[in-house]
Amino acid sequence: MHRHFAVILTLSLSGLVPAAMAQPSSSSQLTPSLLAGDSPNSGGTVYAPPGSSTRPIAFSTVAVDAKVGVLGIGFEAATPLSMHLNLRAGGNFFNYTDTLTSDGITYNANLRFRSSEASLDYFPWAKSFHISPGALLYNGNQVTGNANVPAGQTFTLNGTTYTSSASDPVSGNGSVTFNKAAPKLTVGWGNLIPRSGRHFSVPVELGFAYVGDPKVVLNLNGTACYTYEGAPYCADVATDPTIHANVVAQQQKLANDAADARFFPILSAGFAYRF
Repeated sequence: MHRHFAVILTLSLSGLVPAAMAQPSSSSQLTPSLLAGDSPNSGGTVYAPPGSSTRPIAFSTVAVDAKVGVLGIGFEAATPLSMHLNLRAGGNFFNYTDTLTSDGITYNANLRFRSSEASLDYFPWAKSFHISPGALLYNGNQVTGNANVPAGQTFTLNGTTYTSSASDPVSGNGSVTFNKAAPKLTVGWGNLIPRSGRHFSVPVELGFAYVGDPKVVLNLNGTACYTYEGAPYCADVATDPTIHANVVAQQQKLANDAADARFFPILSAGFAYRF
């Protein structure tokens, strides 16, 4: 009798165990990729934790923006390199004319801004705030203009007072230029490629570019009159050694006045769209 019972029990267990193994557990239905032995790179299904965002893949998308700032009107494009890095590049342009007078000389100045730039945007917390080292790859920003002193009007060169000749008034031209390439550093708020997946952003940026000492050129011609040893004396501005030396000194004075511009300020705000 006991022998027959053991045989029946053995046969029953042999049928039940495979059936039990064939039943999927609740955990296997929820995590099929793990049961299949899948890894995130093996091609199987991987479930992201609730509320998590998809990490950007390098060069996977692009964003563009239009902005306005100290460098003028600008356009940029950006692409992600990692969760914390973007590569950004663009250009700026602006024209402005004005008339100003310095030491009795009137300058009809034309401000012409042309620049291209590239930056590496680092987002330390993968949020809006970023630190952006970069460079002005081409710095075509310059000021040019014509100079003139009306006939009979006095003007000053290096502290010496002259009178513009009635028959041959003093005139000329000048320019202020900077280094063609310049490093820059900015901080800002607003990511052109929001990690949240949004398409629109409003980037704001401030900082400076080191453009080097301004290079000032002043060329004058015509006839200037002054008193020499109690007697009136007139001479050609371009060829008289004394007057020419004062023109060179005046040029250096203008360069010293513009020296603060070596740290050129950067401030801009824009509107961006991520594709």
